[in-house]
Amino acid sequence: MLLEVKNLHIRYDGFEAVRGVDISLDEGEIVTILGANGAGKSSILRAISGLVSPSAGEIIFGGKRIDAMAAHNIVKLGIAHVPEGRRLFGLMSVKHNLLMGAYAKNGKLTSDDVLEQVIARFPILREKLGSSANTLSGGQQQMVAIGRALMAQPSVILMDEPTLGLAPIIIQEIGNIIQSLRKLGHSIILVEQNAFLALELADRAYVLETGDIALAGEAKNLLNDSYVRRAYLGG
Repeated sequence: MLLEVKNLHIRYDGFEAVRGVDISLDEGEIVTILGANGAGKSSILRAISGLVSPSAGEIIFGGKRIDAMAAHNIVKLGIAHVPEGRRLFGLMSVKHNLLMGAYAKNGKLTSDDVLEQVIARFPILREKLGSSANTLSGGQQQMVAIGRALMAQPSVILMDEPTLGLAPIIIQEIGNIIQSLRKLGHSIILVEQNAFLALELADRAYVLETGDIALAGEAKNLLNDSYVRRAYLGG
């Protein structure tokens, strides 16, 4: 198994947001985590990427325990995080936002080489490289956020609500991008409010309720689960 989360607990000021969660990700997989707002989905991603410290449990990546590691060292190991809301540097150029992702990268390629590879995946960004990130559309900003993660040359990408606030036609484009990333060899943990899209893209899924795993299984099976359809797919 490439990534394992074992008995994860996360507390904020005495409140336990995540309670005893077990999640795994294998090479080449897309795994999605579904759940209502406040269920603990983003907290799990933040714990994996080192942005919050678990109160208990283990996170193991490539056979190495990483739950006590600093975030920048986790990036160096090959885990990149595409955060909810994109979190770009709005006044900085698109090019410099992308280059921020290469700051702690590993590998033999230079930043210019990797930048060219990223732009090749998102051709629309080529003409925007000198523009401030806050002048881009929401879909273009999400491409920059994903591109920034790719600049670190990760094996695992954590994606938090990548379609949030986007128009339906752009949502489909983001879905296609996620599928293409898997074909390139990236393994992905996807947190996504659009449950139908997430289950269509994923191999396996976890349903999180108030910090606990309520359901887990193959995504195609959960698409047809009566509880999931009532709670997350509009019946």
